[in-house]
Order: sequence, then structure tokens, then C-alpha cells
Amino acid sequence: MSIPRTRNADQRKSLGLSLVELIVFIVIVSAAVAGVLGALSISTRSSADPVIQKQALAIAEAILEEVQLQPFTYCDPDDAQAATAQSATVGPTGCAATVEGIGAEGETRYSNTVPFDNVSDYDGFDSTAAPSGVRNIEGTLIVGLDGYQVTVSVAEQAFPAFGGARAIPLADSLLATVTVRGPGNTTATLHGYRVRYAPNALP
Repeated sequence: MSIPRTRNADQRKSLGLSLVELIVFIVIVSAAVAGVLGALSISTRSSADPVIQKQALAIAEAILEEVQLQPFTYCDPDDAQAATAQSATVGPTGCAATVEGIGAEGETRYSNTVPFDNVSDYDGFDSTAAPSGVRNIEGTLIVGLDGYQVTVSVAEQAFPAFGGARAIPLADSLLATVTVRGPGNTTATLHGYRVRYAPNALP
């Protein structure tokens, strides 16, 4: 006659998880998964920032290039003696009437009749002014850039002599600063210099 085997208390304990252990396991795994998902969410949200920053930088580069490609003459390019003036003064060897100064002389960036025609005309340009928005040189609104704002400032900037190079006087050198603000408080600022190496070159 065989005697049935009985399991002792230690054997019964090792058969599986208790309800309390299972609940603790679920809580720990849930906390870990929530942490990982939170990190992924932050990473995903931040991944759009470089795109916005690159777009703002691309806009700033385009506007700065546009500014620097403009003439930098002694006289307003519409002046009768702009092509022959030898100094930024009004007189027989200078301008007939209008010395080119900082700021636009009645010109606008998008005008077909009186467009910006000098580097200094861009001082004070703001894309929020009418017609608002980021636009190309012809005034056409660029679709998809409505969240961006462009401002430009132009100021005289002298260069001292160094390394054998001669000094550039204050009136013959300009510093252009282009600032682009985009979504999410994104800002891109670029600076560029323009010297008066061709004072009679007209557009």
C-alpha cells in the first residue's frame, strides 16, 4: 500500500505569484513604460525645432544676400549725377540733389516703380508691415511661411586698419542685421557687411 505524497509549505509557496506580487509588478512596469513614453514624446516634440530653426536661418540668409547685392552709391541711384559723383555731397562733383542716407527715400521693397535700390534702403524693413508676410522680391507671398517675421536694420560701421589693410571710414561701410522670428520663439539673426567699393554702380 503506497502512501500519497504531500507537498510541504515551501513547495506550495514556490508554485507561482501571489496577487500582491502581481499588482506590484504591474505598477513597476507601468511606471517604467510611462517614463519611456514621456521621453519619446519630448524627443518627438523637439524634433520639429531643428526644422523651424533651419527654415528661419534660410529666410535670414536669403534676405541678407538680397540686401548685400544692392548698390552702395554716394547718391540715391535716381539722382541725376549718381553715375559720376565723386563724393557723398551735393554739388558739381557730388550728387545733384539726393545723397544716399540710411533708410528708404520713399521706396518700398515690392514697388515696381520705386523699389529699394540701395543697401541702406532696407533699414527698418519689417515683414509685418503692409503688405505683411514673408514675400519674395516681386512681392509674392511665400506659402507656408506665415509663422515667420523678418526685420532688417542697417547701420554705418567703420573698420580700423589692421594687417596692412587700410581703414574703412564710417560712411563707406554698412552693417546689415537680419532677424527672423519663427514659431516656438525661434530666432535666427545674421550680420553682413557691405563696403562702398563701387560708389557709382547703379542697379
